Amino acid sequence: MHFNAKETTIKKNLLKIVKFVDGDGIILEDIISKKEFEVRFLGIDAPEINYCNKIKQDEKELQVPAALLIKLGYLSFNFLKDQVNLGDYCTLVQEQNNLVDKYGRHLGYLILNDGRVLNEIMIKEGYAKPYNDVFCEMLPKYQKLSLRAKSKKKGLYKIVNKF
Repeated sequence: MHFNAKETTIKKNLLKIVKFVDGDGIILEDIISKKEFEVRFLGIDAPEINYCNKIKQDEKELQVPAALLIKLGYLSFNFLKDQVNLGDYCTLVQEQNNLVDKYGRHLGYLILNDGRVLNEIMIKEGYAKPYNDVFCEMLPKYQKLSLRAKSKKKGLYKIVNKF
């Protein structure tokens, strides 16, 4: 993972995965303070797993039934859970100008112990799409990876053309 030379990122170590939220969210624990906090993966968006306002909005915009979107959301969620385990340690990298979202969730890139970036894995394998509503440093890369996943019909793209 390469960021520009201007120190625009914050790196948080000594974090432990304690709960999965959905295909683009996770709960981490700072192992020093024992405080838990929710992280929304920066630059990506996975389908929802519950019927909510966002599902209604996606259903209308994409012309895809809510029930199918929720099924896709669970496929994404399960893929995420196959990539990491509860109790695994990780590093969170945050961009200075994208620290939290409007719901107070921390935004960031989750780096696994083997050096892979979970956000990137979700996009590359077709289980999430780029989140174009907020610009982040990795967005152009995620857009390219997503196009590749879509053209190869990987992940959710085996089932639908858009989600």
